[in-house]
Amino acid sequence: MALAPEQVTALRNLARKKQGHDVDWINIADARGLTELGLAERGRTGWIITAAGEAELLAYERG
Repeated sequence: MALAPEQVTALRNLARKKQGHDVDWINIADARGLTELGLAERGRTGWIITAAGEAELLAYERG
């Protein structure tokens, strides 16, 4: 799947957030785009990376 650089950055931030790290601001448009792709979802605490999002990020990082 081809993601825009901004979407990759948002995925990285969401992955770090899930690990309990402080993260930079996440652009709502990027997060919504990830949600439409099933890579993120909106929860009570904000945007959350999904298992599909983690897999996509891992595949992207591996090249």
